[in-house]
Amino acid sequence: MDSKQQSVLMLPWLAHGHLSPFIELAKKLSQRNFNVYLCSTPINLKPFRGSISLNLSASPIQFIDIHLPPSPLLPPHYHTTKELPPHLLPALNNAFDNAKPAFLTILRTLKPDIVIYDFLQPWVPIAAHEENTEAVVFVTGCAASYSVLTHCTNDANKDYPFQELNISEDLRDKVIRYLYETTNGVINKERFLGCIERSSSFVLIKTSNVIEAKYVDYLCGLVGKEVVPVGPLIQIPTKNDDDEVIMEWLDEKEVSSVVFVSFGSECFLSKQQIEEIAHGLELSKVSFIWVVRFHGAEKTRVLHEVFPEGFLERIEDKGLVIEGWAPQAKILSHPSIGGFVSHCGWGSTLEGVMFGVPIIAMPMRLDQPYNAKLVVEIGVGKEVNIENENERFKREEVARVIKQVVDQEDGKEVRRKVKELSERMREKSEEEIDLAIEKLVQLVRKS
Repeated sequence: MDSKQQSVLMLPWLAHGHLSPFIELAKKLSQRNFNVYLCSTPINLKPFRGSISLNLSASPIQFIDIHLPPSPLLPPHYHTTKELPPHLLPALNNAFDNAKPAFLTILRTLKPDIVIYDFLQPWVPIAAHEENTEAVVFVTGCAASYSVLTHCTNDANKDYPFQELNISEDLRDKVIRYLYETTNGVINKERFLGCIERSSSFVLIKTSNVIEAKYVDYLCGLVGKEVVPVGPLIQIPTKNDDDEVIMEWLDEKEVSSVVFVSFGSECFLSKQQIEEIAHGLELSKVSFIWVVRFHGAEKTRVLHEVFPEGFLERIEDKGLVIEGWAPQAKILSHPSIGGFVSHCGWGSTLEGVMFGVPIIAMPMRLDQPYNAKLVVEIGVGKEVNIENENERFKREEVARVIKQVVDQEDGKEVRRKVKELSERMREKSEEEIDLAIEKLVQLVRKS
């Protein structure tokens, strides 16, 4: 790599599930002699400012605020998808689109060598090219789900070649409806294709060829560009005194005897879903840690209101319920964890695999059903089936799959497979990120 320090300006979509992988990629870049500017709204960057782990890099990551146009509908604390009332999402999309002038000012001030951007922001590479700056799209989801998305943009009537993913007519219809949702007169299909087409000669993607080689290859053929995996980009667990109660509770449990239950930072369960999962955990008779989150105004609710009557008292010795936030990576890396009940957001899915924890898949929306099917296909977990009539999880099915994964005999093959892929991904991760970074260096040289 050149001894000259290259500079990169990164702009993810305004969601925690997108910002986190951009930050992990920023860490990798800064450790390899890149000067990194990571740009987002102040409310999105606030939790990361002053983080010790970010300042351990060879070159510190510099956070850059981008201010969205003022709007009475959208005060600054709503310049993020976190805690955003669902009816305001179109307003946030609109405001982000209208942030191009602010982004151009940042570009002209910093003069980066490369801009790395997200997958629904075609105005970002347009702004970069106006300033003669190279631009590369970074896709934060799995190659399987994006190959389905791209397949549907190209020819929705042609059969998807990988039947292992079991793309039902209902799932395909949901993808197509999403592709034709509109913001500012632009449908998502045009946004997505515009981001891919305006990316330089390749596309970066958060995945590993260890688990997705065939989907990476297929996606490459669909977009007509090289698709370059950057590896899993998993956050390394850090020591925090506030986590001691959780870690001490886990220390008392037997190896692989506990399931960790978490549905991500922006996926909120209904009271009915919470009740079914609670009963399922009780029926399974397995020890558990459950992270429960409430959205916005619902944060005033107390746990006793949403759980079945007497649940918290009955599980006092068997379960640990945590409200709000828990150190997921640290919990998953603990030897007592034997299963991960997950919504199958891509970041959580990769964390489960990387830490060698079998996944009990309970997908909710967006790309999660595809991620769940990939989990089953590669043999690292089992999916909880739903009732087709009303798409509800049932307690008996939740308990059945948990027991199947954690049980010493039934779960043997899943545990073996996830440990095997964990080791292979760890061996491959540095090689994959080094290749991706070399591509970025070559791009700067050519330009």
